[in-house]
Amino acid sequence: MLLRLLRQFSLPYRVGLAVVVVLQLVSTIAALYLPTLNADIIDNGVSKGDTNYIVQTGGWMLLVTLLQIVATIAAVYLSARASMGLGRDLRAAIYHHVGTFSAREVTKFGAPTLISRSTNDVTQVQTLMFMALAMMVSAPISMVGGIIMALRQDVSMSWLVGVSVPVLIIAVGLVIQRMLPQFRIMQEAIDGVNRVLREQITGIRVVRAFVREDFETARFAGANGTLTDTALAVGRLQALIFPIVTIILNASTVAVLWFGAARVESGQMQVGALTAFMAYLMQILIAVMMATFMSMMIPRASVSAERIAQVLDTESSVIPPSNPILKLPASANLELRDVSFQYPGAEIAVLQHISLTAKSGQTTAIIGSTGAGKTSLINLIPRLFDASSGSVRFGNIDVRDIELETLWARIGLIPQKPFLFSGTVASNLRYGKPDATDTELWDALEIAQAKNFVTEMGGLDSSISQGGSNVSGGQRQRLAIARAVVRKPEVYLFDDAFSALDLSTDARLRSALKPVTRDAVVIVVAQRVSTIVDAEHIVVLEAGKVVGQGTHLELLKTCETYQEIVLSQRAAEAQEVAA
Repeated sequence: MLLRLLRQFSLPYRVGLAVVVVLQLVSTIAALYLPTLNADIIDNGVSKGDTNYIVQTGGWMLLVTLLQIVATIAAVYLSARASMGLGRDLRAAIYHHVGTFSAREVTKFGAPTLISRSTNDVTQVQTLMFMALAMMVSAPISMVGGIIMALRQDVSMSWLVGVSVPVLIIAVGLVIQRMLPQFRIMQEAIDGVNRVLREQITGIRVVRAFVREDFETARFAGANGTLTDTALAVGRLQALIFPIVTIILNASTVAVLWFGAARVESGQMQVGALTAFMAYLMQILIAVMMATFMSMMIPRASVSAERIAQVLDTESSVIPPSNPILKLPASANLELRDVSFQYPGAEIAVLQHISLTAKSGQTTAIIGSTGAGKTSLINLIPRLFDASSGSVRFGNIDVRDIELETLWARIGLIPQKPFLFSGTVASNLRYGKPDATDTELWDALEIAQAKNFVTEMGGLDSSISQGGSNVSGGQRQRLAIARAVVRKPEVYLFDDAFSALDLSTDARLRSALKPVTRDAVVIVVAQRVSTIVDAEHIVVLEAGKVVGQGTHLELLKTCETYQEIVLSQRAAEAQEVAA
């Protein structure tokens, strides 16, 4: 999976990668040539007292060193550009692919893991690529070249290379093998910390209201402790690698000096050759060490690559049409024909055989008890989910045949829990119509009964915190309604969008909306009968089924469920008045 991701996303940088390989080859060859020059200075210059030879060969060493430095700097620079580019492209790919998900896929993964996969996991793959280009490319070249150059100095001592290299590989490999499962646990633990922290930050008022700070502190401590323990386990294994490498390097140096000294004393080997052989052995072992360090990073990057691939390989359940319809009629009815919908894994359908027509220029209201399926029905219209059976039709065209952007451009959705983005009042209102004028914004605010409080906040440039946390629930709903009004869509979907408003504000807002929505399809999901009493068409849902359709007066005569809803709300209002 890791190789697949690297191949796929490194293609735009293949020219730069080829240049990096060439530069690393030049740098490594230069590094391999230096010990030979140093040996020549010792054997032919220092031992013979030939100053000219020392200066001349030393000059060559400076030139070779300069070439190595330039090649290394250029290789590292190009490696950084390629790896950072890969990370950028990978994050963009995840972002755009998640943008195609329906609510089903987003719920399946969850926001915390999607965030950590597009940040932490991408960073692991990006870092691996950089280290591979900066270190791993040169490691095999240095290893093979070092062995060749060491054999040129003295073949009889080559057994030291044959012993020290396998010992180093086996020792470090055993440690890395134990680290692989720990890396998988670590990435899952990061997800856990993100999930708990996100829940606690989002629900801080609930935590405080129920005095659950101690419980939430313990819950976070558990998630954080799991991550810490796993990181410590990995750290302890990593800490073993450095002593192992140091011991083997030092033991190899001692062995070269021990056996090399005897050969120098017998005249079978010169001092310069011994120095060069020792330098080449160190280069070989360091190359092996670099390769093992890279091997240490590969398991974690592999786990991250698998998690990234899980996101990129997940197809949205809302499939774009193969031959999309790009043009829709200017004014059209919205119709649900025998629609059923069932959530994945659910035993029964949340909507069963729903048939209704929302006409242009009329208000269609949907009412029912909690869990009746009202919001699920609304979500089928903009294709946040797709119907399990039946069809949703706009102007007698199945919404599954309409290009998604074209469909969404016709719809203004005010969800049950409206979300505002960090910025200003103006930036939020212009979310659906970037070129809206200030006059249009103020008109929309006046219709939404939000003009007064926005003026008190400081006007259109007043700041809005993420999620709209610095305004009340009712103000947030009115700003969301104003945002939809600015867009002037052909279909308005109010998903219990008046629930946080008092009765008088609710009445004024609905009255102000009528001229604006005169030619549009308006669907209102509501809990309060007073919100929908004037609707031309009311649909009553109960346990996912339509149990009544008609006007308010008609339903009072024919629908028992609607009668119960009206009576229960009147009784509640009477109790409030009496109190």
